Amino acid sequence: MKLNTIKFALAAVAATFFVSCSSDNNNDNNEPAPEVKKEVSLSTSTTLGSYLSDKDGRSLYFFATDANGQASCTGGCEAVWPPFYVDNLTAEKLGTGLTFSDFGTITAPSGKKQLTYKGWPLYYYAPSVNGTNTPETKGQTTGDGVGGVWFIAKPDYSIMLVRSQLKGHDGINYKSDYTAGDGLTTYFTNDKGITLYTFKNDNFKKNNFTKADFSNNAVWPIYETDKIVVPSVLDKSKFSVITVFGKSQLVYNGWPLYYFGQDANVRGANKGISFPSPGIWPVPVKDIPLAI
Repeated sequence: MKLNTIKFALAAVAATFFVSCSSDNNNDNNEPAPEVKKEVSLSTSTTLGSYLSDKDGRSLYFFATDANGQASCTGGCEAVWPPFYVDNLTAEKLGTGLTFSDFGTITAPSGKKQLTYKGWPLYYYAPSVNGTNTPETKGQTTGDGVGGVWFIAKPDYSIMLVRSQLKGHDGINYKSDYTAGDGLTTYFTNDKGITLYTFKNDNFKKNNFTKADFSNNAVWPIYETDKIVVPSVLDKSKFSVITVFGKSQLVYNGWPLYYFGQDANVRGANKGISFPSPGIWPVPVKDIPLAI
């Protein structure tokens, strides 16, 4: 009897120890995980919709002359548009609606590191006020549209603007009128800076190039999307979507939009402007005449 009593007492002690440990573990599990500071998030404007901002809610911007994905804002420009950079950005430091793989890092001409989004270097805006560069505060978006080349960094543009030199597949530089020469042209790209084109033989909202079996689509792929999110300097009402043999193609001012296969999805490439000869496949621009 005494032996049984001792066994029962030991079992009771063991059970009490197990419950105590379990209780301690549960307490640990119930403790809130440490909050991870979001280094890049999405803010919202009634006029601009969602856009990228830093952890303090300060707006971030794209620059149209960064056609090839490298920062082109140098010297005095950098004082007004400081580069944005986050060291060791991780997916946990992003706000909802952002994808980690869309971000990258480059080194600006000044030697500073700069974060990119979908290949676009990111900047703050710090305009000069009484001779002093004053950064925007939380929620300000006054940099959007400055000079027609600075745009709030939206996560979902379907059209972006690039200001760059046109250089055809023949290796010749072209001006905006498609005569040989140097000069910058401001034209449309997709959200990742890939050049878009129009076809001079198309008609108003009528694709006259693409075959029903899409056998020639690799040469001039249609810009297949039904999403219309554009920079604020463009008139959104001039964009529309048509159906081309079951696929959606974006249209601007009546002109269906295409890619050029030989550009090979390379940022800044615009070889199609001279193929098969200059002016047959011009890049779309803001003031392109209405298609007929």
